Amino acid sequence: MLLEKLFLSILIVLAPVLAYTAFSERWRHAQKPYVIGLLHGTASSLCLLCSFYASGLYWDLRYVPMIISTIYGGPVAGFINYLMIMGTRTYLGGDALLFGFVSITLTFIGPILFARKAKHWSGPARIKAAVLISCYPNMIMLLILISYSLTRSSSAESTFNVYTGAVLFGMMQIFGTWLASMLLEFTYERTKMISDIQRAEKLKTMGELAASIAHEVRNPLTVVQGFLQLMRPHQTGKNQQYLHIALTELARAETIISDYLSFSKTKLTRLEVFEITNLLHNVVLLLSPLATKHNVTMKYNEDGPMYLYTDRGQLQQALVNIIKNAIEATNAMKHGEVSVYSTIIEGTPPMAQIMIKDNGRGMTPEQLTRIGTLFFSMKDVGTGLGTAVAIRIIEEMNGRITYTSEPGAGTMVMLLLPLHTKN
Repeated sequence: MLLEKLFLSILIVLAPVLAYTAFSERWRHAQKPYVIGLLHGTASSLCLLCSFYASGLYWDLRYVPMIISTIYGGPVAGFINYLMIMGTRTYLGGDALLFGFVSITLTFIGPILFARKAKHWSGPARIKAAVLISCYPNMIMLLILISYSLTRSSSAESTFNVYTGAVLFGMMQIFGTWLASMLLEFTYERTKMISDIQRAEKLKTMGELAASIAHEVRNPLTVVQGFLQLMRPHQTGKNQQYLHIALTELARAETIISDYLSFSKTKLTRLEVFEITNLLHNVVLLLSPLATKHNVTMKYNEDGPMYLYTDRGQLQQALVNIIKNAIEATNAMKHGEVSVYSTIIEGTPPMAQIMIKDNGRGMTPEQLTRIGTLFFSMKDVGTGLGTAVAIRIIEEMNGRITYTSEPGAGTMVMLLLPLHTKN
C-alpha cells in the first residue's frame, strides 16, 4: 500500500511537468506564473488527497510541486500553490491540522527566498538549488514530528514507524524534486534550441533580402545626394534650410543601409589574438561622450587579462551596439547608470564573460522574446538592426548572448566568448 502511494505521488508530481512539456511550444500562456501555479498547485492538492494516512498524519509529496513552481514560476506561482495546499489541508482536517499549517507555511519560506534570483541562474544551478531546498522540508518535518510525538502518548514502535516514514518520504521528496527539475531544464533547453534555429533561419533569409534591397536603393540615393550637394551653394534662405534637412535625412538613410549590409555580412575575416579588457576599455572611452550627453554614468570593472582569438573589429562593433543601446535606454532616468563587467568563467572550455547592465526602463517578457528581430526597437526612432547585428556577430564567434530584464528594473546583457589559451 505504501509503495503504491509513493509511486502514485511521483506520477502526480511529474504530471504538470509533462503537461508543460507538451503545451509550452503551442500555448503561449504556458509560461505564465498563474498557469504554473495552478498546474503545480493541483498536483500538490492531489498528492494530499491521495496521501498515505498513518499515525494521525498525512504522508505525501505535496512540497515537491510547491518547490518547483516557486523556483521556476516565481513568487506568484509559489503563492498560488501555497494557497491551494492550505485549502486542501483544511478540507481534509484531522488531529494534526495545526501541525500541517505550520509545516506548510515554514516549508514555503525556503523556496520563496530564492524565487526572484533563481530565474537568473543557469540550469544546473537551479537543479542544485531545488534539490537542496527539498532537504529543508525534511528538517521541518522532523521537528514537527518530534513536537507532535511529545504532545501525544505513543508507543516506541509507533514512534519508530513515524520516523521511518519521514526518512522514506524525505528521500522520495528529494528524488522527485531532482527528477522534475531535470525534466523542466531539458524542456527549457529544447524550447530554446528550437527557437534559436527558427530565429537563425529567419534572420538569414531577411539578411539576404535586406542586402539585395540595400544595394538597389543605395545607388539612386547616392545620385540624389550628389545633385543636392551641387545645388546647395546656389541656394539661400528657406531653400538652404530645406536642402540641409534633405541631406540630413539622406545621411540617416545611408546609415540604415550600411546597417543592413553589416547585418548580411557578419563573417569573421580578420582573426587575431588580442586582449579583451583593452578593447572594452576603448569602447567605454569611445561611448563616454554619448553617456555624458544623455546624463548617464558609466562604470567599468575588469578581472585580469583575457585573450580571445577572433575578429577584433567585429567584436568592437557588437559591443558598441549593445552599450549604446544601454545608454539610450537609460537616458530618461534621473540617475542613469550603465555598468560593464568582465570576468573569467572556468570550465571546458574557459569563457570570457562580459556583462552590460543598466538601470533603465527594462522590458516585459513579451518584448524580451523579440530581441534581435529586425524592425523591433525600444527606441522611438530605431530599426533594431544594431541588436540583430550584435547577436549575429557573437553567435558567429561561437559565443552566447542572453538578455534578462524586468520593467522598471533595467536590463542585463551577458556575453560568453571562448577564451584563447596561450601555450
